[in-house]
Amino acid sequence: MKYIIVVLAFLAMSCKNKAEDAHAHNADGSHVGEEIPRLSHTIWTDKTELFVEFPALIVGNGSKFAAHFTVLDKHQPVREGSVTVSLIKDGNGIRNTVDAPSSPGIFSPAIQPKEAGIYQLVFELKTPNYSDRITINDVTVYANANEAIKALGTAEDETGISFLKEQAWKIDFQTAPVVSGKIYDVIHTSGVWKHSPNSSKSLVANTNGIVNFAIKNLTEGTAVKRGQLLLNISSKGLSAKNLNAEITKAKVAYEQAMLEYERKQELYKSKIVPKSEFEKVESNYLIAKSTYQTLSSGVSESGKQIRAPFDGYIKSISVSNGEYVEQGISLIAVGTHKSRVLETQVSPSYRLSMDNVKGIWYQTNNADWVNVNETGGSILSIGKDVEYEKPFISVYAEVNQGVDMPEGSLTQVQIAMGDATKNTMIPVSALLENYGSYSVMVQLSGESFERRPVKIGKRNGENVEILQGLQVGEVVVTTGAYQVKMASMSGSTPAHGHEH
Repeated sequence: MKYIIVVLAFLAMSCKNKAEDAHAHNADGSHVGEEIPRLSHTIWTDKTELFVEFPALIVGNGSKFAAHFTVLDKHQPVREGSVTVSLIKDGNGIRNTVDAPSSPGIFSPAIQPKEAGIYQLVFELKTPNYSDRITINDVTVYANANEAIKALGTAEDETGISFLKEQAWKIDFQTAPVVSGKIYDVIHTSGVWKHSPNSSKSLVANTNGIVNFAIKNLTEGTAVKRGQLLLNISSKGLSAKNLNAEITKAKVAYEQAMLEYERKQELYKSKIVPKSEFEKVESNYLIAKSTYQTLSSGVSESGKQIRAPFDGYIKSISVSNGEYVEQGISLIAVGTHKSRVLETQVSPSYRLSMDNVKGIWYQTNNADWVNVNETGGSILSIGKDVEYEKPFISVYAEVNQGVDMPEGSLTQVQIAMGDATKNTMIPVSALLENYGSYSVMVQLSGESFERRPVKIGKRNGENVEILQGLQVGEVVVTTGAYQVKMASMSGSTPAHGHEH
């Protein structure tokens, strides 16, 4: 009987302990085994993407943020700078600043709320290159953990394709917002790069003499800078048409004319000589001065200098090193890629005119699309007539941008015509094609993506019209979409490179 009583006593104590354990609480007020919910926000400005993760804000609890800052230009992590996080309500609040990232792109400030309520959460980023301010409105601070768990739950919803910021930062990656823009009807054709009158200059001999190249191994295609010495023309040793002798002769004539001019000027002021006599002397003086300055300009010990008129390249060379040339002979031609003429041909059935052609896109050797109008170029002319052997009309456009493609080479061209309509559009580079069907990778949050089918319309240069599947304001992957697609097929999620 005594042993039975002892066993019953132990059973009673065990039940009591289990009941107490069932109602045990953590120091923050939550039940044992329950975790504080985590929140995440992704916000884009025109400069920065902020993806921030943090535990629900609770009075008295310190909350540490994992704030991922990405510079949208080239999609690189912020590697230098400071971040200040502020929790603001009715103009008052608390803040904390960290002076450097804990790892590239990730800042870890922390705050400890003092009062429950609805707040603004503000992140201020300062880097050596720029500053940005990002605000998250209507952020709740809960009185205790139980309220946070009741409002938010405890499980994190894992949706979409996981592609971590640490992965994106290591590859060529870029995103762009879905926008509403002008869409034109487009003629798809090709064009030929041609010489522009403004893109080259022929340099001629400005005296007689022997040509001496100033650049070793001067050949066609050699890059040159504005003002760079290309060659000298020397008449040293020549008995006839010697430049040095002509300069000496011109200098003597100029000095004599100057003395005569100064003497007559004083007499004219004293009204001793008539005006007509003084004007004749003045004219002789100005002619002698101009002759001397012209002959002596650009002359060094090596002879008359020929310099590059602008940055560019050697287009052609008409003389040989050491060759004798006469004044006026073409020596060398310098060209530039910064001005070209693009000729394209289209069917006359399109009835193009200067009024209904709204723009021309051309493709570079890097397969990028460039709008002629947006780079300072213009449409020069549109042909009016066709011939039997040439049943197309020519459209000419001037391109005032560096074109690193040889003259005579072909490029893809799109000609926009008519009135534009407004619709949703994204960069063409965002499209993933599979047997004629298209899809894009939509960024749902900082590290979550979704592959979504889309129906496309007209292509306008680097942009494509979206008829179905996307909404303005969503963000799509324009570079690196294939890597995100592969991540969705791997079936595993790599570990974070930072503490959560």
